[in-house]
Amino acid sequence: MFHKEGHKIILITFLIVIAGVVLADSFITIEWLRLILIIALLVLLVLILQFFRNPKRRTLANDKQVISPVDGKVVVIEEVFEKEYFKEKRLQVSVFMSPINVHVTRYPIGGNVLFSKYHPGKYLVAWHPKASEENERTTIVVENDTYGKVLYRQIAGALAKRIVNYAKPNDKAVQGADAGFIKFGSRVDLFLPLDTNIKVALNQKVRGGETVIAEH
Repeated sequence: MFHKEGHKIILITFLIVIAGVVLADSFITIEWLRLILIIALLVLLVLILQFFRNPKRRTLANDKQVISPVDGKVVVIEEVFEKEYFKEKRLQVSVFMSPINVHVTRYPIGGNVLFSKYHPGKYLVAWHPKASEENERTTIVVENDTYGKVLYRQIAGALAKRIVNYAKPNDKAVQGADAGFIKFGSRVDLFLPLDTNIKVALNQKVRGGETVIAEH
């Protein structure tokens, strides 16, 4: 199953690969060169297919828990001052996605979308300390009566050139449901209440829609 954001790119890549294979077979007479080109085209197709995969995830909905919005590795757990929305101290948990991770963004909690804003910006590497404030990004805040407010921020990286965000103010968020997509490597920051109970550790690998990040 592939994410809808990749359908056009997958189709274009598929057509390029077919055309490339036909041309290579027709015009390249050196056998080893023809074979290398065909293999390279097939590898390109496989990479595009794996990047846009959208596996189903078994989300156990729980209003007391925050689940990981993306696949990747936990690279930050620290207390910070969140400047954009809360304007107060929060616990930040950041998940870095490599190009081989699933890049679907899922709602970390269920509830009401209170805030959603896109910020144009730079394309610093996703682990850069200033990436959260200077890179292209979207900020989304979701609230439910049990857990409270959770801010998650999609951040573009050096390779990510497009952030897709479906969340709009007043939308009803379903925990674990598709909330967007980030193309080609990035990270997502979560900003949580200070009294929350963090359930992950630094460098831990997490799965979007399944791994519990925090709990009240």
